[in-house]
Amino acid sequence: MEQTLSTKLLDNKLAFKSLFGTAVDFYTKDITLMGYPCCICMLEGLSSIERLWIMMLDILSKPDMQPQSPEELYDFILKQTAIPLESRSVVCLEDARVQLTAGTTVLLIDGVARGLVLSTQSMQYRSVQEPSGEGNLRGSREGFTEPLRVNISLIRRLIRTGELMVETMTIGDRTQTEIALLYNTELVPRQVLTVVKRRLNAAKLPFLFDTGYLAAFLQKGRFSFFQSVGYTERPDTACAKICEGKIVILANGSPFAMIVPYFFSENFQSMDDYAQKAYFASIIRVLKYTAFLIAVMLPGVFVSIANFTPELFPPELLYKVASAELATPLPLFLEALFVNFLLEIVREAGLRLPKPIGHSVSLVAALIVGDAAVSAGIIGTPVIIVAALTSICTYVVPSLYEPITVLRVLFILAGGLLGPLGIVALFFWMLLGMCGMNAFGIPYTSPITPGDGAFLQDGLLRRSWRKLAKTDFSIRELPGGEMGETE
Repeated sequence: MEQTLSTKLLDNKLAFKSLFGTAVDFYTKDITLMGYPCCICMLEGLSSIERLWIMMLDILSKPDMQPQSPEELYDFILKQTAIPLESRSVVCLEDARVQLTAGTTVLLIDGVARGLVLSTQSMQYRSVQEPSGEGNLRGSREGFTEPLRVNISLIRRLIRTGELMVETMTIGDRTQTEIALLYNTELVPRQVLTVVKRRLNAAKLPFLFDTGYLAAFLQKGRFSFFQSVGYTERPDTACAKICEGKIVILANGSPFAMIVPYFFSENFQSMDDYAQKAYFASIIRVLKYTAFLIAVMLPGVFVSIANFTPELFPPELLYKVASAELATPLPLFLEALFVNFLLEIVREAGLRLPKPIGHSVSLVAALIVGDAAVSAGIIGTPVIIVAALTSICTYVVPSLYEPITVLRVLFILAGGLLGPLGIVALFFWMLLGMCGMNAFGIPYTSPITPGDGAFLQDGLLRRSWRKLAKTDFSIRELPGGEMGETE
């Protein structure tokens, strides 16, 4: 049972000290306001002492007012002063913990079993900067930062209608992390919203530091390489998804917003698509789909042809592949796996090390290790070229990096062990897996399959804004978006 506050100031102070122990940042100060003993409690670094004392001066500058009881002083501060106060008062220790860790100050008055909450938040955080992982040529340069309230304000500033709803909840037994759900009340499918809320409420986590922790609880069903949730660092992208009827989830301490539901075709879209000419945006999208297929299938197809159907190669290329294979100790199948393994090691090393050193690692791996391996006859030149091309194509669709990497290895295994039959079988297995996925009651491959008007408007190709503006696209229009099964 939650411990409620007492009317005795000393008991409340002891309860607060037992709550925070000997924490060095827990600050208390006994003061007298209009003749009544009081105590202010705050966490240094989260609250501003300067702002607190400026607020106190407003009370102390009214010598004519003399309350007759502690309750009158409480009501006077709450209703007759210009001090900015939170809407809720503190009535128990749990309320005090929530308010103090949020950066506010609690004012306790002797004789009153409630605490006033002063808005003195002054937390240090990274300023709003350009997102690092979603570059664009036009449009906003703002990216999400870590504090939840700042990220909500970035979305509020772009969507100024009354249809935008913001709901908060707390997840994480040991961190009590606050998350927020943002959606358009008129566009979001009610079944999808209900399922998302239920799964979030059922999520049991010891701690939560990023929205990615929630993905496993939101996605139900069989295993798949692809995800029905997406991420973005851009407020304008999050706003665009809200305007499509989707739900955006923000977590305090994370600059990545989660988008639910998320479809396969969205991995190939960007905000630049809608700021450019329609024909050029369509070309770029076709290019991205092509890059995805190259990144996933090219090494496996190359190994399959070289081992099982070499007659498909032009004579000049066949001669070079054969001579390179004879000059290396490993068969082509193991060579392709080894090169992909090295590329992943280089990527991981460059990603985890400090940036100046990370660039050096990539340079050393590319120029020294790669060139030396080819010169020494350990790895063949054709395999290096294929691996380099697939790596470049992988970065064209960065949001699919994880499934591309795993699927590429599987295609190499299928092509090396089973030949063309393995490639074809794995390709259709991948397609069936995607088509069988369910993104909160809506097919994951929408609007590609099952095909509808949305695919013709803004799917593989993009039509001009003159035609797009005539249709109010929402996921409620997709198959299953309104009344489909959500489990």
